[in-house]
Amino acid sequence: MTVTVGRAGEADAGVIAVLLGEIEAYYGGSPAPGDLGRIRAALFCEHPAATVLLAREGDDVLGFASYSRLWPASGADTSLYLKELYVRESARRRGVAGMLMARLREEATAAGCTRVEWTADLDNPPALAFYAALGAVPRDGKVLYRVGK
Repeated sequence: MTVTVGRAGEADAGVIAVLLGEIEAYYGGSPAPGDLGRIRAALFCEHPAATVLLAREGDDVLGFASYSRLWPASGADTSLYLKELYVRESARRRGVAGMLMARLREEATAAGCTRVEWTADLDNPPALAFYAALGAVPRDGKVLYRVGK
């Protein structure tokens, strides 16, 4: 079967909730699915917080990427910020993450973004190796800050 990558729609809120639970479990948290109401409010409203791409093989969802646009990037340019990239364990090592990243670059170009940016956890060697294989180079000079949860 062929893998396709496309934007999620409101009907995909349930599978996005399950994927969010899988991500939580991957990082050692509770595997409980995300809250459907909060997902719909964040993604499928007049001013969505993010866009979600889903990789599918037939009716099976293999993984997803979520992104937002950031401004300013450089000068008055806009960048596309990848917040999450996740491929289900059963679909790993099949090129799904690469397909999601390729579609992400297409989305960035279509939106007039000058670059794609993301962060990666230092304790996730498979992700770091994947990004290095794409030709991405880690950048120094920034510190991640967070307040709240």
